[in-house]
Amino acid sequence: MSGTAVHRGKSLRLLQGLAQACHPLPSLAVTTVAVLLGLGGGLDGPRTVLLGGAVLTGQLSIGWSNDWIDAARDRATGRADKPLATGGVPVRAVAAAAVVAALTTVVLSLLLGWFPGVVLLLGVAGGWAYNLGLKATVFSGAAYLFAFAALTIGVHAAGRGEPWPPWWVPVVGALLGFGAHFANVLPDLRADAETGVRGLPHRLGPRAGVIVMATALAGASVVLGLAPAGASAVYSAVVVTAGIALAAATTTAAIRAPHSAIAFRLTVAIALLDVVLLITVTA
Repeated sequence: MSGTAVHRGKSLRLLQGLAQACHPLPSLAVTTVAVLLGLGGGLDGPRTVLLGGAVLTGQLSIGWSNDWIDAARDRATGRADKPLATGGVPVRAVAAAAVVAALTTVVLSLLLGWFPGVVLLLGVAGGWAYNLGLKATVFSGAAYLFAFAALTIGVHAAGRGEPWPPWWVPVVGALLGFGAHFANVLPDLRADAETGVRGLPHRLGPRAGVIVMATALAGASVVLGLAPAGASAVYSAVVVTAGIALAAATTTAAIRAPHSAIAFRLTVAIALLDVVLLITVTA
């Protein structure tokens, strides 16, 4: 094999490792929701691209910093899904990627204007604070509450030129973020416990954690059903009923079988409902 082929193979493995270490699905999901909210808020094409770049690089910086900071912990627990734990990518490469992404999101965010830029960056700072130690405390959910609320405020300010959205928009964002925190952590409770990480979901346990997650998402449904101005009685009744019914079904499933995938899938259904409604009612 030629030297060029070897170099290409190493480069490809490095790119694959970086792609896996950035937490691609959450990063793309958050960016997609932000872009759709921005479009609904009146962003034109260039500013939509700028917003997407700012949010995506911020999420990439959070994802890469998470795996960078947790590298030793992931190796200790034998995390086969983590390229840093398996040696698939060097720690220094992920660290460099996290720093470059963080610097890039600072530039792109501030290009949107000082107020939306600062608010979006505060949300990114919340994600880094979580990675740097908040995740192992009872206040672990606070980082998600803050970061997702900041995201909705920053997107609104970037799109409409108004600093503050209606009060219920960041409230829904915070509740969705809180639910996302539990959804992200619950599958890793045992591995985290082995290395001393005890955030709020760990302290509550799988059964109570699923119930809290479903309750937060149902709360977002209730707010989305009742708070928007001009919402019809039929809309409010359907949204509130659907959110509460799904939460009740999730709670029942969690009590009966806390480790079953059914409860988690029901919470995903509530989250999708809330995200679609948030995008729709803010357009």
